[in-house]
Amino acid sequence: MSRRIAASYVYTLKTGPLRNGFVEYDETDGTILSVGECAEGEDVLPGALVPGFVNTHCHVELSHLHRKFRKGTGMAGFIDQINELRDWAGREVKQQLVKEWMDKMWADGVSAMADISNDDSSFDIKKSHPMYTRTFLEVFGSEPEMCKGVMAEVTALKAVAGQAGIDAAPTPHSCYTMSPQLLSASASAGLDAGFLSYHSQESQEEEDLLISGSGAMYENRKRSGMSTPPVTGESSLKYFIDRLAAAQPAPYAQHILLVHNVCLSQSDIEAAKEVMENVYFAICPLSNIFIHNALPPVDLMRENGLDITLGTDSLSSNEDLDMVKEMYCIHSAFPHVPMQEILTWASLNGARFLGKEDRFGSLEAGKQPGLVLVDNLDEDGFITAESRSRRII
Repeated sequence: MSRRIAASYVYTLKTGPLRNGFVEYDETDGTILSVGECAEGEDVLPGALVPGFVNTHCHVELSHLHRKFRKGTGMAGFIDQINELRDWAGREVKQQLVKEWMDKMWADGVSAMADISNDDSSFDIKKSHPMYTRTFLEVFGSEPEMCKGVMAEVTALKAVAGQAGIDAAPTPHSCYTMSPQLLSASASAGLDAGFLSYHSQESQEEEDLLISGSGAMYENRKRSGMSTPPVTGESSLKYFIDRLAAAQPAPYAQHILLVHNVCLSQSDIEAAKEVMENVYFAICPLSNIFIHNALPPVDLMRENGLDITLGTDSLSSNEDLDMVKEMYCIHSAFPHVPMQEILTWASLNGARFLGKEDRFGSLEAGKQPGLVLVDNLDEDGFITAESRSRRII
């Protein structure tokens, strides 16, 4: 049986926004049947109908860390808090909170997620949840001799995920938590799977570590008795590209997600584009503000035509896992960016990164992206501080 719903705006993300538009869908499975403009005088809901969101960077297994972290500590201070607090909860508590927050994200309109996992505590929830997830099995290890053991452990974890029917593969964490050997080995495993997610240029501390072997991150690593990556005089993204080349020769046709990008420069963009044929750039604005009160260079990214996606990061560095709040943060800082473009980052581009654009990301006949109503828009149709989202299908 079909149903039709109309709203002040409909964002298909394949055409421009429709004013006073409708979406017709199959009630049994959520398949979009048609989209169009309403007849004159037809009743419409206030707000915007949009396709389900795609959260391209989340650590849902860290939901037990909600509101336990101090803000504004920088990355070095944030890492100290992670080491101190991440294991306070047992498996049962972690699983309960993973389910609660995945259910909330689903109700808020997240249809698909690229999630980071360090263990299997989220697998039971993911395998039965209506939200599609691709899980990136993140690894750490600063000492070269740890590489073989870490890769054996993550390979075993991938097998557990496979038994649960979850799309998953190893991925490297970042330049500052890994030996060069482990960075290349885990990147190679991700490339073999066709998908790779990497924390890139999240803070100036990370850049200082690679460029000059100095700063808070460097001091943090040394105090902890950990080896640090080689000082290259270049950005951490260029170091990552070098480690990719040590794993597999360029160019890379695989889907690569660079996450955060707070210190991204024109030179870095050019270096990434030269070797990565399907590179996406995830931004997590509220997390970046929480940790070090900074935002990525959105205007530079737009000028270069980058495929931007949107993520929430974790509840250790965010008050919520709310995509609308992330969009409002972007709109507040960059009010000249059109609403259609921000929604494209929040949905269609994420679906493309996941290789699931045939199902998610846009309101088109035959697709099942989910349908979301965003309310409390301003007179120009933009998201406000009061805007909320709720799933229709």
